[in-house]
Amino acid sequence: MLSNEPLWFAIVAAVFAVYAVLDGFVFGAGILYLFIARTDAERQLVLKAIGPVWKGNEVWLVAGGGLLFLAFPKAFASGFSGFYLALNLVLWCVILRGVSIAVRSHLDNPLWRTFWDAIFALSSLLLALIFGVALGNLIRGVPLSADGQFFAALWTTFTPGPTPGILDWFTVLVGALSVTILAVHGAHFLIIKTESAVHDRASRIAHTGVWTVMLLAMVAISLAPSVQPTLWHRYDAHPVGFVLPLIAVVAGATTLACRRHGWDGAVFLSWSLFILGLFGSVAWGLFPNLLMATGNPAYSLTIHNSAASPDGLQLGLVWFPIGISLVMTYTLWVYLSFRGKVARSPVEEHY
Repeated sequence: MLSNEPLWFAIVAAVFAVYAVLDGFVFGAGILYLFIARTDAERQLVLKAIGPVWKGNEVWLVAGGGLLFLAFPKAFASGFSGFYLALNLVLWCVILRGVSIAVRSHLDNPLWRTFWDAIFALSSLLLALIFGVALGNLIRGVPLSADGQFFAALWTTFTPGPTPGILDWFTVLVGALSVTILAVHGAHFLIIKTESAVHDRASRIAHTGVWTVMLLAMVAISLAPSVQPTLWHRYDAHPVGFVLPLIAVVAGATTLACRRHGWDGAVFLSWSLFILGLFGSVAWGLFPNLLMATGNPAYSLTIHNSAASPDGLQLGLVWFPIGISLVMTYTLWVYLSFRGKVARSPVEEHY
């Protein structure tokens, strides 16, 4: 019987990639929030654009974490303990983002609203940065010991090596790339959801941001093999994987072409495909590793030495299609129900 482990690797990677696309534009809208929306009416408009979908988008993060625990419990346990500080920061940022959206309108006071607006923007920025840094850690590797556990300080020498910290120049570079990609993603979303001043500012930021992303992406891609040679070895052994970065390149070029023609919906979709292509490219390079060891490669956690039992994986494949079908149906229904431009209502709404 064929092993289900590669299939589960693909499933977990796909769910996290979809989360990056769906909640990514909410992060991006938050990152740009204070720059794009300058009056209270404009900020209400931005919040109304993301209001119906931001909570549902987080379901994909929960689903990804649950599936990772189901399929690869040892990697789940090692990652959550090793990245304890970073995950606590994620938790607080998620909480503060939700609270800021919910309570900013509870008092009709400019200082109150400005404070929570700043919290919303800061938490969105930190979430995009932390997730990008986390991806950088997965690419670079972590200081795993023989028992499959690790502890990563916030930083050590700020350079990749046998005992790196969470932050070094490479992981910060990937974090900056993540922030820029999602900021552009958020701008593209606001372009198709808003009009007037917010739309115009989002369009200008997106135009500049796309070129910034391309520059940072080329730098990160050129440096990644020197930080983690395993990535290139995977592509060298299985060249079919080059179709994934090719998808990202074509999607990026399509974004630029669609922008010139003013096809805002196509721009958003092509940029979403660009994100999926980059995410898939990283996943292909990492496979079959889940957590790579920066010291002894034998200590790395792979889909083979960290997977659940074959019976558990097989049983999961019975229930997974049912659960993910419900999530996909709900997500599709919400986006179709709230499609089109948003306009400021006479009475401010709460989300």
